[in-house]
Amino acid sequence: MGVDLAAAAGIALVALGMVLTPGPNMIYLVSRSLSQGVTAGLVSLGGTVIGFIVYMTMANLGLAAVFVVVPWLYVALKVAGAVYLLYLAWQVLRPGGVAVFETRDLPGDSARRLFGMGLLTNLLNPKAAIMYVALIPQFIDPAAGHVVGQGFVLGSIQIAVSFVVNAAFIVGAGSIAAFLRSRPGWLPWQRRITGAMLAGIGIHLLIDSPAPATAAAASTAASALSAQTRAA
Repeated sequence: MGVDLAAAAGIALVALGMVLTPGPNMIYLVSRSLSQGVTAGLVSLGGTVIGFIVYMTMANLGLAAVFVVVPWLYVALKVAGAVYLLYLAWQVLRPGGVAVFETRDLPGDSARRLFGMGLLTNLLNPKAAIMYVALIPQFIDPAAGHVVGQGFVLGSIQIAVSFVVNAAFIVGAGSIAAFLRSRPGWLPWQRRITGAMLAGIGIHLLIDSPAPATAAAASTAASALSAQTRAA
């Protein structure tokens, strides 16, 4: 699909930083696990995964054409993604930043409602939208062709990382929460490490932002997209 190892590793690292940053998805999933059990948390996670797939499909099918027609947008999206990572880093590092396991009790719900709430929480999550609109595209190389395929491969890597990490937190939520409650001094360090990771990636992306795609690169991407369309 034209995705090299560096791009795959890069999106995996960004996805890891994003999923470790407190947000609507993690707070909801961990809260469900603590209040209603591991099974409820995993059912909710299923809805979250479907939300990612919806975002991935919509973004990839639209962005492939946009990159060909407006190649400079590639750079704009990369800068926007880097700025958003720096914003997330500030949200974590600022005084009073949210910790992963600051949860709330929730009423018991059916499996159908748990799945639906997991899906809705993710579809309304700005982090999920930014991931596909601004972050994943910066790892796509239009000159390598198969733009849509690259987007789906990179999106699948992000979903896999998010699923594994969130599932681990859901399964171990009770033990982790008890461990952190007994060691309150660890929470600030969790914030610092996560914030430093996000800030480092964001600064690197700002410094390493590429020049706009050339006409030749756009032509190559257009040819690859056209070939994919004919094959389909």
